[in-house]
Amino acid sequence: MIGKTIDEIKAGDTERFSKTVSESDIYLFAGVTGDMNPAHIDESYAAGTFFKTRIAHGMLSAGFISAVIGMKLPGPGTIYMKQELKFLAPVRIGDTITATVEVIETTPEKNRARLKTTCANQDGKVVLEGEALVSPPKKK
Repeated sequence: MIGKTIDEIKAGDTERFSKTVSESDIYLFAGVTGDMNPAHIDESYAAGTFFKTRIAHGMLSAGFISAVIGMKLPGPGTIYMKQELKFLAPVRIGDTITATVEVIETTPEKNRARLKTTCANQDGKVVLEGEALVSPPKKK
């Protein structure tokens, strides 16, 4: 399976991926990455923070953007080159996060696409925004 080539995408193309964040997701992410920050895994510690409860790792939400890029737009075979992120709000256990990727522009001669990347929760609140640069797969 190969994703869309540079000639098959255009500005405005958009794809999404949604996932409800579970406690297991947070523990698995902590284990895989080694990020055991108590704000993520220790409820009694987190209760004393600004957020009053555990929050998901910011990079877990960013990973949902990677899912869109790697599986949908442009899709399989895409090379991720750059990602800028701004974390705007916390993600809590039980939040459903929708990652959205929209093509801003393409540069066919360099096989590059610039993408707007956002994640929003079930209430439509944007929790993360940024921009990515990718190299879509070559012709099939």
